[in-house]
Amino acid sequence: MTTPVCTSASAAAAPARQTHSFPSFASYVRARQPVLLRTARSLTANPSDAEDLLQTALTKTYVAWERIEDHRALDGYVRRALLNTRTSQWRKRRVDEFVCDELPEPEPSPGAADPAERQALRDAMWRAITRLPARQRAMVVLRYYEDLSEAQTAEVLGVSVGTVKSAVSRALGKLREDPELGPVR
Repeated sequence: MTTPVCTSASAAAAPARQTHSFPSFASYVRARQPVLLRTARSLTANPSDAEDLLQTALTKTYVAWERIEDHRALDGYVRRALLNTRTSQWRKRRVDEFVCDELPEPEPSPGAADPAERQALRDAMWRAITRLPARQRAMVVLRYYEDLSEAQTAEVLGVSVGTVKSAVSRALGKLREDPELGPVR
């Protein structure tokens, strides 16, 4: 059996705690909760946060219930409480940004070109390939982009393997001399 340490203090505190019951507040909440919850949801992105926000605003309204003179303006009072509570939450939010000596971006690995430069080179290569004669262009595309062997390329185009070899060699020579491609770095 436990005995209170200070019976006089707990007995003295009991009358100080006044509990108010406002039936009009309970009926107001029952009637207006869906509308007020919609307002709270418009202020937050998360439905759970909206419920918490409305609960906090209704608690503030309950505490001030006796001081509210015009009960016809309760919706405005609760909306203002919602907005003020949300603003306070926003101001109190914690921002986790820390100053550091090094940037968190990884260093590019040696030999890896910039993606924009790679794309520009790819575009320039396609423009150079489109300037080749149709037959050479077809052979280069089949040989290097479709990854066909010389024999497969010859079979697809209906020419001899020697023709494929010489045409691809001439096409590669033209590509090496193309001013848009420039020297290989």
